[in-house]
Amino acid sequence: MSNDSTAAATSERPLNFLEQIIKKDLEDGVHTNVVTRFPPEPNGYLHIGHAKSICLNFGLAETFGGQCNLRFDDTNPEKESQEYIDAIQSDVEWLGFKWAGDIRYGSDYFDTFYEWAQHLVREGKAYVCDLSPEEAREYRGTLTEPGKNSPYRDRSADENLDLLERMKNGEFEEGAKVLRAKIDMAHGNINMRDPILYRIRKKHHHQTGDKWCIYPSYDFAHGQEDALEGVTHSICTLEFADHRPLYEWFIENLPVPSKPKQYEFGRLNLNYTVTSKRKLKNLVDEGVVESWDDPRMPTIAGYRRRGYTPASIRKFCDMIGVTKSDGVVDIAMLEHAIRDDLDKNAPRAMCVLKPLKVVLTNYPKDKTELLSAPGHPNREDLPERELAFGHEVYIDQEDFREEANKKYKRLVLGKRVRLRNAYVIEADEAIKDDAGNIVEVRARIIEGTLGKNPEDGVKPKGVIQWVAAHDCAEFTVRLYDRLFTDPAPDAGGKDYMACINPESLVTLQNCKGEKGLLAAEPEQGYQFEREGYFCRDAKAEGLVFNRTIGLKDSWTKEENK
Repeated sequence: MSNDSTAAATSERPLNFLEQIIKKDLEDGVHTNVVTRFPPEPNGYLHIGHAKSICLNFGLAETFGGQCNLRFDDTNPEKESQEYIDAIQSDVEWLGFKWAGDIRYGSDYFDTFYEWAQHLVREGKAYVCDLSPEEAREYRGTLTEPGKNSPYRDRSADENLDLLERMKNGEFEEGAKVLRAKIDMAHGNINMRDPILYRIRKKHHHQTGDKWCIYPSYDFAHGQEDALEGVTHSICTLEFADHRPLYEWFIENLPVPSKPKQYEFGRLNLNYTVTSKRKLKNLVDEGVVESWDDPRMPTIAGYRRRGYTPASIRKFCDMIGVTKSDGVVDIAMLEHAIRDDLDKNAPRAMCVLKPLKVVLTNYPKDKTELLSAPGHPNREDLPERELAFGHEVYIDQEDFREEANKKYKRLVLGKRVRLRNAYVIEADEAIKDDAGNIVEVRARIIEGTLGKNPEDGVKPKGVIQWVAAHDCAEFTVRLYDRLFTDPAPDAGGKDYMACINPESLVTLQNCKGEKGLLAAEPEQGYQFEREGYFCRDAKAEGLVFNRTIGLKDSWTKEENK
């Protein structure tokens, strides 16, 4: 790729350190093209941290005119499933990226991995070990003390080849034997102390069926998958930095067709969020959330169902940048990204979350009319909305009081307010039930106020939303909020389950909205005026809208109290 095209692709910001590395490699002729990969393990749904990795790997390939492979590192069938594979593919496509060629699987290369394991045995660089997991931990040593050689380390190549073949054929029970690389049990990096290459796992595999009784370790498979696919730059999160010497050892000691290099970047950590797959799965299994794509989950599928857009997540990943160190990002940055996107692009609608009927006593019962309102205040390409108007309308319960101070800018007895995009009205009477609850308000239209102020000079105190009682949509609204009340719910050994926000989901029935909302498509987002941003739930039966985010950050005030 030319310097000009690289500069054009990243003209809005300086090159990050990975872009600088790739640019130099291309200029120096180390590589003539760029191949990256996104290698998820299909043992759960992808979360927001994975979104950063997706944007980075696919983005690097796009910036430098290369390709990015989607490869499932499926070396642990016990925890993997087709459900996760399907969800991951959907997430990548939804974010707006397309992988090169067919989807790849680590299991596509299992035959080659086995041949390479035999190669290491023949070279005296791998052996079958009979130590139990407990004994292996004891022999491994610690960060400050060297390990000890396994008593099985000096088996002959022929014996090891025979035992490995019998492991493959299922002659031994799980845990009875493993194949280990013969490197250095006194190495300062524990990952280099004769790491495991193969374990016995008599599990059905979602791609290979029951062909295999042994499965390669992630460390053994990872780099070799990269090499077989011609990956030039293998981008990992920072926790894999200690594994890089092992990655390089395998590349140097196996007959691989290419020699990729591994680079690490700081992973994305969000406050008020848990991203451990184990902990996320526990939230699902314990019924704290409905599913992996519950709108409170930090999964890509959860954000999608909540109403986040691909553009907002990509923008967020661009905002936080790419660094060489881990850090915690304020979730308010992600919330800002979606607010900004929806403010610019979401069509407007009026919704009444807690309906209160208002009878307009001087408006004929048999009269109706159609009013109009802009689809978006700054978007001429979004069509105007038609608003039905009649003798009875709904307003929100919070928009009426019998008495109020001057700061209250809504409907009060004896005072005026404008119905948004409609008339000015004045409240005359509040009707109550036997328990003293207000169930109806009687008011009058001030004549001649459609689009105009009253001729008598008494201006309305404020503007409120409304919907016509005779012609509206009725639906359920789910008010979603942050799942945790603690900014670091699982830090320092804390019980993250004790930090669950009891108000993370509030469900409101019988909400009223403009009739046009009946035609809302699944995942279609709206700004419900004065309420926030909402989208139609893609999974729920009937008409259900999920709150994506409020119009303003309600957490900042709480945190600053």
